[in-house]
Amino acid sequence: MTINLGICPIGWTNDDLPELGAENTFQQALSEMALAGFTGTEIGNKYPKNPVELHSHLEPRGMSIASGWFSAFLTTKPFEETAKAFKLKLDFLHAMGSKVIVVSEQGHSIQCLDRPIYDEKPTFSEEEWHLLTTGLEKLGNMAHEKEMEIVFHHHMGTCIQTTAEIERLMEETQPDKVSLLFDTGHLVFSGEDPLYIYNKYANRIKHIHFKDIREERMNNVKSEHSSFLQGVKAGVFTVPGDGMIDFEPIWHAIHTSDYQGWIMVEAEQDPTQANPFLYAKMAREYMNQITGL
Repeated sequence: MTINLGICPIGWTNDDLPELGAENTFQQALSEMALAGFTGTEIGNKYPKNPVELHSHLEPRGMSIASGWFSAFLTTKPFEETAKAFKLKLDFLHAMGSKVIVVSEQGHSIQCLDRPIYDEKPTFSEEEWHLLTTGLEKLGNMAHEKEMEIVFHHHMGTCIQTTAEIERLMEETQPDKVSLLFDTGHLVFSGEDPLYIYNKYANRIKHIHFKDIREERMNNVKSEHSSFLQGVKAGVFTVPGDGMIDFEPIWHAIHTSDYQGWIMVEAEQDPTQANPFLYAKMAREYMNQITGL
């Protein structure tokens, strides 16, 4: 496997904010992704839940499923409850040919709540850290039964967001059981250095999200004490090449590390304000310029 380029459906239809892109069908999204030059996508809520049916829409467009999001509640619910839901998503993604499953710990998360994202960031207790790390390793073992890997998604509004939290998670989990998803937008939004994270954990990064940040709008989220979803609506995120992040040194680090897997464009925006097809084309052209892919 080499490096493949994909794009997430969240620019067309937003699972956390269903009013964004409510008018857009998954067929439109898949067609426009392919037309823009991408070959992969992640699972969106509008996608068919039957693997055979979903394959029938992907194959004619030359598209495949790179991964999909799973919300874990290892710190706030019994492990068996998370494991049951995880197995269902894992089996589906395996049937779609995915090699990784994106895991985000949603215990105490405020990412979908109307609470100021910078002012009320949640944290774990020592007991919850233990539940998280041991639980993730168990999920990693389950994924290995399907010859897949879990990739943990550090995310704004959760207890694994900052450099220190990512470092602790990596230190307290076994590398062969828990891998990392590298998301440029969430790191910069949190005030972290994405290049530092990539260089430190290159050998554990097995999935990548490229998103950019509009600096002024990010600063407004902080000064106006906005929630994460208010920031999304305000246009904090955009596609690579349209914001403040310099992707060239990041790409150099990725390329020289011999990374193999997917780089996914993921830029949740209001599609009535940011035409998803035009932004997908913009992202694809920019990524070709800096990567040659």
